[in-house]
Amino acid sequence: MPDYIYFLESRLSAEQRAVVLRMQELAAEAVANVYLVGGAIRDLICGSPIRDLDFAIEGNPTRFARELEKGGARIVSEDDHLRHVEMIFSGDVDGSIAAARDNVYHRPGTRPEYRWSTIMEDLRRRDFSINSIALSLNPASRGLLLDPTNGLADLEKREVRALSIHSFTNQPIRLLRVHRYAARMDFKIESRTQEWFDLAMERALQEQIPPEGVAEEIRQLARDDRPAATLKRWENANLISAIHPQLARRHPDYDALARLMRVRENLMAAGLRPRLFAPATAAFLGRLKPREESAALHRMGFRSAEIDHVLHLDVDAQKVVKILSGRKTAAPVDALTFLEKAPLDVLAYILAESSNSKAVSKVKNFLFKWKPIKNNLPTAMSELETIGMPRGPKFDKVIQQFFEKQLEGKARLPEDRIKLLRKLSGIKEPKKAPEKEVKSKEKKKHAADHFAKTRAGKQPSSSAKAAAPAADHTAPAAKPPVPPPSGKKAAAAASPASAGLGTIAPASKSAAPTKSAAMPVAPTHSAKPAPKPRPPGRKRKSVSKKPKKRR
Repeated sequence: MPDYIYFLESRLSAEQRAVVLRMQELAAEAVANVYLVGGAIRDLICGSPIRDLDFAIEGNPTRFARELEKGGARIVSEDDHLRHVEMIFSGDVDGSIAAARDNVYHRPGTRPEYRWSTIMEDLRRRDFSINSIALSLNPASRGLLLDPTNGLADLEKREVRALSIHSFTNQPIRLLRVHRYAARMDFKIESRTQEWFDLAMERALQEQIPPEGVAEEIRQLARDDRPAATLKRWENANLISAIHPQLARRHPDYDALARLMRVRENLMAAGLRPRLFAPATAAFLGRLKPREESAALHRMGFRSAEIDHVLHLDVDAQKVVKILSGRKTAAPVDALTFLEKAPLDVLAYILAESSNSKAVSKVKNFLFKWKPIKNNLPTAMSELETIGMPRGPKFDKVIQQFFEKQLEGKARLPEDRIKLLRKLSGIKEPKKAPEKEVKSKEKKKHAADHFAKTRAGKQPSSSAKAAAPAADHTAPAAKPPVPPPSGKKAAAAASPASAGLGTIAPASKSAAPTKSAAMPVAPTHSAKPAPKPRPPGRKRKSVSKKPKKRR
């Protein structure tokens, strides 16, 4: 059986893992069962990025939400009737907490009766099989996968399958949702589900889609990687008119959506997670007139704060562009201070729609250069402490000056950073012995040693000179025997001078010693080496010398 806990933890970010651990702790304190359900498990199995963490609890999630708020989480919306809480957990993680329930319909198409139930009943009442999978986070069954509707098989077949013939009748919003899932994951709609969809469209159930359901679908659409694909499927299925009749005639602004998605990809590559609800909705309704756009937003059931943000997005962006083009933000540090307070979705809208190159350049520098430099300031702080400056007001001032220099494009390399920190702090580098002098001394010493060794090898010492006669007398023993000379040749060979020896050989009494014979002859560097002995049986080649010409 696959280890889904390992898959989950290896695919989650550090912030998402912290949220899962905190939910397990709260569930253990409350003695309640908690499960990770829906899109997180579906994306885990499909290999897609895990965007949301949706938890189902067999109990009331209100206590969990209040405890998570103490840790930095924010509640986006809360439905006491459904016991459903939309949240942004600590670490900027999107998700929700809901009580496990069962929807009981006394008649198809009527309002359901909500009953709090177990996790298995909660999974069976959901919309599609691919969303009816859960993973247990309880100590006794941690890692157990619950799949009562066989959603794993549909994920393998890459199909979207509804769980009931009354699926679209009971909740018409699923008419939009089935195409959104098919477009997002590039799945096909299961054949029987397609038949139920066509039957619901014949009965004009799209006209019964509730406004709050449309608003939720648009919010989810803004978070998709390919919103244009979903919109085109809605248009082909004649569902755009259910959102707004005028939108079906003028169509969404697909070019604006494409520009926005390119910006989103760049932001994601830079490690940012933008929420582009307002820019995506503005692009979605971009071809409507201002009055029609406002009417469509109110008709779709958005909250008043969301409507104001969409309608005033262009005005807010123009204000930011005007300030970025002025003198107040001429210095990089001033532009950084201003842009840190600007909403990320407004900056994304500027990158996608603004034609002011100066403002766009500063926004790009802020997102892709200046923010990474600021995130690396802890490294500079540790380097400044290493060179000997303690923390304090002067320490902070040096770091600020160093940061401003880096914003100007200076000291990007590690060695340049150290030099700049020393210059700003006034801490000089400790003196070292000049490497050139040390190397020259070592070279001279090495040359002297080499010369001494060479001289000792070429000029033998007194002990070597004393041992030389013995070596000379014993050396001929190794040569092949030569017949003794006779007559005058023998006398000449007996004299040490004729033999070229360095010592005096014993002579007869009648022979008078000469000066050349009495003085030892020391070998010199210019003397030619003694010829090698010829091997026996080999004759020396006769060299014919040319007679010298007489003048």
